[in-house]
Amino acid sequence: MPVYIRKHPLEIPPPSEKDWIKKDEEENFYLQDPDQICGSLPQPFRMINKLVTLVFEQAWEIIEEREARQEAHTMKVQPTLYLPTAEFQVMGSANCLAASGQHVFIGLSTGLAVFNMPNCKQVCAWESAKLEICAIHASNLGNETHLLVTVDEMGLARLFYFYKDSLQLIKVLNEVEEISKRNTCVEVALSLRGDYAGILLQGNTEAWLEIYRLPKDSWLKETEHVKAAAGVSSFRERRFSQASTKSLELLGDCAEMDSPMATNRVETKLSLPVLLLKVRPPKPLTGSTFKSPLEALMKTDDGSVIGLGQNHMIKDYQLEQQDAIFRSTFQKQLERESEPDSKEEKLSHAVFHFLLPSRILQMGPEVKAQPDVPIGISVHWKRSHNLCLYLLTRPSKEKTDAELKPDAVWPCAAPITCSAISSCSSYLALACEDGTVIVWDNCLGFPLAVTALPEGHLSCTIHFLQTSTAPRDQEPTPKVQLLVLCLDGSLHLLTVSGLRESRTMLLADRPEDPAQTISAIAPIAALPGAVLLFSWDGSVRLMDTPTPQTVCHFITPPSHTVASPWQPVFTLDTNHQCLLLRGDECPQAGLPTQTKNNRSTIFLFYFNSYQSLEVFPAVSEPPPGSLQHLPWDKRCDIFLCDRLQNLSRLSQQIPECWIQLQKHAAALQREGRKK
Repeated sequence: MPVYIRKHPLEIPPPSEKDWIKKDEEENFYLQDPDQICGSLPQPFRMINKLVTLVFEQAWEIIEEREARQEAHTMKVQPTLYLPTAEFQVMGSANCLAASGQHVFIGLSTGLAVFNMPNCKQVCAWESAKLEICAIHASNLGNETHLLVTVDEMGLARLFYFYKDSLQLIKVLNEVEEISKRNTCVEVALSLRGDYAGILLQGNTEAWLEIYRLPKDSWLKETEHVKAAAGVSSFRERRFSQASTKSLELLGDCAEMDSPMATNRVETKLSLPVLLLKVRPPKPLTGSTFKSPLEALMKTDDGSVIGLGQNHMIKDYQLEQQDAIFRSTFQKQLERESEPDSKEEKLSHAVFHFLLPSRILQMGPEVKAQPDVPIGISVHWKRSHNLCLYLLTRPSKEKTDAELKPDAVWPCAAPITCSAISSCSSYLALACEDGTVIVWDNCLGFPLAVTALPEGHLSCTIHFLQTSTAPRDQEPTPKVQLLVLCLDGSLHLLTVSGLRESRTMLLADRPEDPAQTISAIAPIAALPGAVLLFSWDGSVRLMDTPTPQTVCHFITPPSHTVASPWQPVFTLDTNHQCLLLRGDECPQAGLPTQTKNNRSTIFLFYFNSYQSLEVFPAVSEPPPGSLQHLPWDKRCDIFLCDRLQNLSRLSQQIPECWIQLQKHAAALQREGRKK
């Protein structure tokens, strides 16, 4: 029987996995488990599996990054923690602080208290039932005399005069007979030497700014004959505790304890301040009533100022047509944004600064300006593009109730959000809504620089930073540094050296933890390049801006915490180089709630007592030949003398410039002939 035998071996067929693997998944496929040969996921479960895997991998990367950051933070050298050098307690809640000379003025929930800085003892107090002081400003008049202006919770602005251990109320600046006609004080300010005071008032339908001239020389003369009797005449301060039933003898024996002391008052009537200016917000732009451009031009002869945009030739119907075209073009964008009702917002807010003599405000030859006495103010209103400048040297015959027009106007491309002026009044900085920052040189009268913040950062507050550079007359171009705190919590350092030399450095980015958001900043004049940063979590740290690194932390004792860290109560004493900070006791179990709010503790941090702060250079005093503290007329004389000395050098350069111009003109002429 025949048998069929194969000549070649049986071939093994190729694997069939390629039949069910798609081409786009062929590279990523590999067999992990032989049991999964027949367990491949069909669509759409395969896509869901990929998405879940991708989310898991991304989450794991974030976890690893956070762990690495936390480990680096723990390995990093932590800054030094400094406890307060001294402390003292005040009866009641301390709402505001102000340091001037050897004294600290504290606004309490029941009045005003004055403490001595070296020994931390209470000197005197002024109290009133159910009166809470919310803001306080102090100015040193010299000869142990200080001027105070306060604002209480009802919006009343009071002017006080303090001499040694006597405190007297001079006047309530916005007091009226009828309560219904009372105007609320929003903001107050004092000039550096106490020559002028300004208060911002708001009524039912409008807001305005009042500037008062303060007769401080008359006050010094009026109080000379009562200096000896100032310590005798006194009145009893209201007791804050059960010790009010004790006699004055026991009070004198317990002067070193926490019991309140008696208050001395100067029994004399002082001269009242004189209302100098009443500045109202600019009127909104309306249609023109002029019939010809000549009529609008002649309007400027009656004192109108060019720059406010009032004297124009645009009619009402033209403004309506432009508004209709704008709304039809951007109708979709206007519907998305919730437009606030401008008709209901009748009140306005203003920011003003006192200006020392400079070139930006021209005075007549009959006015003799003093270098340390302000001659004008700068005012910018909320949502306004214009910075208005007003002279304080006005004739007394001019009516204060009349509509006051600015002496100069600086228009900006965007509404001004905040402003700041340097301590020497030489520079003025403006921050606008479009992110631009403009720095003006008041001494020379022109803008020093115009720079912009990074995109998406809008300024909230700006401060001038003290630097340890050479005097401005020894530098080719002055160097100015600004600290800008933005709405997102980031902090930027702007360095300006000229029109084309400005740079921005990020000091602190927006924190990931909301508790670390910066609530307030305070540059320290005694430590160049140093700034205090207050955070929402109650931390107070000192940063070195050139580095930038945290040098140290100022902390309270474990039994206390920083009061209201979102709006800290603090002040800086430039004379003693000290930080004064309010602290409250931590709540303890078993204690009644009332015992926590009947007193506040003021902590003092003297910068000279900490070794880490020795890295900051000392502020160098300007040499006698410096132009920083000279009046403008002497600066002009020095400037002209310097130009005259450089005239010989310039005369040598003129022939060389003419030769170069002749060569360039000949080359252009030859090229023209060839064409």
